[in-house]
Amino acid sequence: MKKTEEEWRRELSPELYRIAREKGTEAPFSGKYTFTKEKGVYRCMVCGNPLFDSGNKFDTKVQGLMGWPSFDKALPGAIKFVEDDSAGMNRIEVVCANCGSHLGHVFDDKSEGETGKHYCINCASLDLQKKK
Repeated sequence: MKKTEEEWRRELSPELYRIAREKGTEAPFSGKYTFTKEKGVYRCMVCGNPLFDSGNKFDTKVQGLMGWPSFDKALPGAIKFVEDDSAGMNRIEVVCANCGSHLGHVFDDKSEGETGKHYCINCASLDLQKKK
């Protein structure tokens, strides 16, 4: 998706723009999907691209990662990874493969989940399409 930042700013709410386009983070435990157990597919709130299946969502016990939805696997081809050296840390940013919007970060974590990966994702970046 080729849009200017001005186009994104006009189309998105100020909060979604801050998170998705300016690589922001929502406050922990403030998002609507932090604790949901509903079944379905989580899509990019910006462009609708399918990102994560609810079957790969789990409740984390890792300090510092609690308060946001956690997944151990993304849908094939749904995301891209970007090196992130901001905030004095070396992390891997997760972005939507379709529109490039910031979703969160991924960490190596063999203590939870089944894949050894821990995707810590902003609720504001997600839209749950519930299974009927």
